[in-house]
Parts: sequence; C-alpha cells; structure tokens
Amino acid sequence: MSSTPAPWFTHDRFGMFVHWGLYALPARHEWVMNYEKMPTEEYEKYARYFEPDLYDPRAWARAAREAGMTYVVLTTKHHDGFCLWDSALTDYKATNTPAARDLVREFVDAVRAEGLHVGFYHSLLDWHHPDFTIDGRHPRRDDTEEEIAALNEGRDMARYREYLHGQVRELLTGYGRIDYLFYDFSYANDHHHPVWGGKGAEDWGSEELMALTRELQPDIVVNDRLEIPGDIVTPEQYQPDRPMEVDGEPVAWEACQTINGSWGYFRDNHQHKDPELMIRMLIDGVSKNGNMLLNVGPTARGELDPVATRTLSEFARWMHHHERSIRGAGASEFQAPSDARYTQRGDRLYLHLFAWPFEHVHLAGLGGKVAYAQLLNDASEIPFREISPDVKPLTTGIGGQAPGTLTLTLPVVRPDVAVPVVELFLR
Repeated sequence: MSSTPAPWFTHDRFGMFVHWGLYALPARHEWVMNYEKMPTEEYEKYARYFEPDLYDPRAWARAAREAGMTYVVLTTKHHDGFCLWDSALTDYKATNTPAARDLVREFVDAVRAEGLHVGFYHSLLDWHHPDFTIDGRHPRRDDTEEEIAALNEGRDMARYREYLHGQVRELLTGYGRIDYLFYDFSYANDHHHPVWGGKGAEDWGSEELMALTRELQPDIVVNDRLEIPGDIVTPEQYQPDRPMEVDGEPVAWEACQTINGSWGYFRDNHQHKDPELMIRMLIDGVSKNGNMLLNVGPTARGELDPVATRTLSEFARWMHHHERSIRGAGASEFQAPSDARYTQRGDRLYLHLFAWPFEHVHLAGLGGKVAYAQLLNDASEIPFREISPDVKPLTTGIGGQAPGTLTLTLPVVRPDVAVPVVELFLR
C-alpha cells in the first residue's frame, strides 16, 4: 500500500455508499446501459426525465448517522458518464436536467451538517464520452469488428484522460475538504472477469491522477482501484475469510456490500439480505480489522426505498446499544468459540454470539484474564468461572474444561437484539 489511511477511517469502521444517477429511472440495475447494450442516444432520454423532486440528502445523512455510520460516499459520476455536479467539462450533467441544480453541492452540505465525513465515488469508465474507446465492457462490445473499428476511429484516450483528470480537479477543489475518494475501476488485469481491451493504470494516467488527488486533498483516503497501491483494499460483494494482506503485509480494508446484490435502485430485485445477516457481516469484518461500506440506491425521485429504510433502522436499533463493540475496535489475539466473533478495543473484549447457546459458553485462553463481564445491551452482569479439568460431569454438574478456559453462564432467554454481545473487561 502507498500509505496508511487517515486514523478516523480505521477507527470508525462503518460507512454508507450511495449509488444514484440516471439509472434509477429504468430501475433495472446501475449497469443497465451495459447489460442491455443500450445506444448512447437511447440512454440519454433518461436525462430529460431526471426530476428528483423528493431529493433530501439531509435525510440520507441523518439515516446514516443514526445507523452508526460516520462517512457517506456518493457516486458523482458512474460508468454511464452522467455527472451529478455542474461540471464545466460536459453538458451531460444534473444542471441540464429538470433537477436543474448541483446535486453534489447539496449532498456535501447535508453530510457535513450531520457531522459525517464526505466521500466521493468517481468512475474511471465513461460509456458516454466520445473519446472513451470501445472495449469488452462497453455497451457496444458486441458490434461487429468493422463497426467497433469505425467507432474507435478518432477516439483518443489521451483526450479522455485529460477530461477525467479535469473532472477530478473540479470535485477536489470545488467542495472544501473531501475525506474519501473511491475510484472505480481498473480491469486490464482482471483475472476473475477478463475482457478484451481491458483498461488500467496507463489508460487512466493513474500515477498522475493519484498525485493530483493527494496534492489537492493531502489528508484524503484513496482506494486501490487505480491499479496502483492506495490506502485501502476494497473487497466487493464477499466477506474475506481472514484479515487482508498485500504481499504478506496487513492492510486496511473495506468490504463494499449491497442489500440486494444491485448498487443502483432495482425495483424488481427482491433478493434482500436479512438485516441480521448484514449486522453479522459488519461484525465479521471488524473482527478481521476491516470496515464495511453498505450501499443504498435511492429512487429516481431521490428517496431511500422502504427496504433500505428498514435495514438502516435495524442497524440503528442494534448500534444504539452495541456501537462500542464496533467503533474503535478491531481484531483480537484471542480465538473466539464457534458461531461467535471477537472484537477488541483496548482492554475490553467483545464476544458477539451469532448463535445463542444454552446457559454456558466456554472461552479458551481467557482463564484468569477477565475482571468483569456483562451483556452490552443492558449492562447486566454475566457470571463466569474456571472449572478444573479434573471435575467430572455428573447429573446437574457441568464437567471440567481445558486449562485456561473461562466459562460464562448466560441467561436462558436470548436478549431481544439482532446479535447479542458480551463485554469482557480484561485484567
């Protein structure tokens, strides 16, 4: 990695991703232009009807803060090339739609008003720009070789690079301090989804773009998708099975996750993850020294949809009582029992119970190391003891445990929370 991220990032652990743009109108996935191989002129019709009359970024930011998130990342421009701000470099922007204003400006002001960190997402791709060459990820990828050659004739990636860098300069100079920049994405060396003509660091001018980014915003957190090292790595739509490393060295990382597998608003996609599952995903990531960036895709009118609202409400309910097991916490040297995860913050160890056991849970290696234990949701005491390995199990008496094992005695009734947490005060 090129550097370590700003301390707030690895401390805070939880942020909101917002994918919002013209693709909210067709409501069939943010890659609808690509998936349906839609010609530019056909896709442009959505700009004529982009009228987000219910757009209230303060409501988004408030929902994020209440859910325990401390940063919000907005798609300033996605792969379709449409810009949510008043860019001087294109006419393909929100100010030339019925919205008729700089939507990024309102977002930045709203996020700051809620005391949150401001993040921008910016696509390196641009299927709308006349100099962006056709490749295997472009909506015109299945045209004949002759048609593609004709389309690419006269296109110039050097001119596109100048445009890309110019727009980043606008974003990083026009809105005050920007805390996080999520570039997306390079695919010259994508071993999971190889395509012909894939673009990477040379196409984007990544070294120069990173230098520009740090020159304009010295304290910014930048991800790893320029195909050169950044501050963090960004696993997407999967949970790493261990703390992440690059070349054998631990790195800061952030899992980017969706509620239903789609980033943009997708009206008919009902494969929604259960909120409890997503809370477990957050816990699992923090237990491995990672962050979670949970996505919402507002509707074309600018509102969070009901599923996103319910999901954030469930996070808010859980985080209200359990935030200190996440914020400022990370991996622990201790090994959690099965169906559980540890996070640790200083001398406090947090046992997150994904399955509620009957009465006892045995914690290896914690014998003699715990001064006090309580349920985190209500601060009610949890008794504990060490049971000598020599003790035989008999009728109503539990048998001995391995040396160094601490045995907690839990209530029979599981606390009414998504994931119960026991807070252990270490000696």
